[in-house]
Amino acid sequence: MTELEKVEYLADVAEDGEVKFHKLSWLQLTIVLIVTAVALGTLSMPVVFASLGMVGGILITIFMGFVAIYTSYVIGQVKLKYPQVCHYPDIGPLLLPGAAGVALRKFLQVCFVVFLVLIVGSHCLTGQIAFKTISDNDTLCKVVWSVVAMILLFVCALPPSFSEMSVLGYIDFLSIMSAVFVTLIATGIQARKKDWETGWTAAAPDIPFAYGMLAATNVLFAYSFALNYRFSFMEEMHTPSDFPKSIYTLGAVQITIYTTVGALGYAFVGPEVKSPSLLSAGHTVSRVAFGVALPVIFISGSICAVTAGRFIMDHAFQHSTVRYVNTPRGWMTWIGLIAACCLIAWIVAQVIPVFSPLLGIISALFNSAFTLYLPGIMWFKLIREGGCFSSAKNITLTIINIIVIIFGLVIFGAGTYASVFDMAQSYKGKSVGKPFACK
Repeated sequence: MTELEKVEYLADVAEDGEVKFHKLSWLQLTIVLIVTAVALGTLSMPVVFASLGMVGGILITIFMGFVAIYTSYVIGQVKLKYPQVCHYPDIGPLLLPGAAGVALRKFLQVCFVVFLVLIVGSHCLTGQIAFKTISDNDTLCKVVWSVVAMILLFVCALPPSFSEMSVLGYIDFLSIMSAVFVTLIATGIQARKKDWETGWTAAAPDIPFAYGMLAATNVLFAYSFALNYRFSFMEEMHTPSDFPKSIYTLGAVQITIYTTVGALGYAFVGPEVKSPSLLSAGHTVSRVAFGVALPVIFISGSICAVTAGRFIMDHAFQHSTVRYVNTPRGWMTWIGLIAACCLIAWIVAQVIPVFSPLLGIISALFNSAFTLYLPGIMWFKLIREGGCFSSAKNITLTIINIIVIIFGLVIFGAGTYASVFDMAQSYKGKSVGKPFACK
């Protein structure tokens, strides 16, 4: 191959890659966001209502939904104003000047990858629980099921672009909705047999502060996905300015589903509702529900792995055609990255084999930043036009963003404490096995 032919080949590879990774429509984006967001978070909502009471559960679910819509809109505005921001950590140099901004970007890069790997780990853990429940075989080591879950996550994460992943979105959404409805119908029938006397209460029960905060972090977990990946997803849109359509559609879907599932799940089962909620439907129905939920467990989890892989590829091979994943070297690199991500996620699922506290830790440490206080800071630093009190609009938005920032910091501190406390109680009470144990 001559030098000219080599240049033409690389130009063709780059052109093909640019087209491949910039063809996501707002509707496809909405599908990707819905299947990523309306997944494991949905399964924790009835437990949230059991911890906060019916009224408290409804209020915090709706409140957090509107906060998520607003902060997601702020992130979209930042992307339009600063198109060089391809992924969340790229905001570092925009928020702080000079070396401090570079250091912040590096720190956020580490946090972003760790966050995504933890999310994949939560899906690996859920897959393990699902297979163990479906098989109804106590003699087979649960580590075997977690390895099977890891392999399936790896296979589903091999498509390297979000537009390709969106094709699986319809299956994913149908899966989670079917699993939830199967559970709600079964628990509803059981509740009717009890004359609807399941023990649910409108007011919050008398529980430790830590459990209340854990419930709040689980609500944050349910809403956070659309925000944490928005920069990455918008980077692949062919018309990024269409992003508000996806925000409002997703927000309406999330608020409706989370409030309905949380309220009905708690009303039908009462304070004994389990996490994930599919375990509350009884032995046989839980097996059916988990079987129906298998696609959402692995498709949603694989999207997180793809996001981590895209982020690493875009930064490690910023000036190379390897990042387009359309050459032998590109594919080898991509497969290696996804394999490493799934392997580390599997280790996480074995080290922290408790569903609700794992979601709580992820939310408290990372979602509090990516979903709440960082978007609030972005508005003050990057979006605000004029002084904080120069107009009625700015006064209102200043108050809103201060509340969002404070709320995020409270979730970070108190939520982390609550999650660690709950995990310690789980181990102390021996309700979970040891890491890498068969039982």
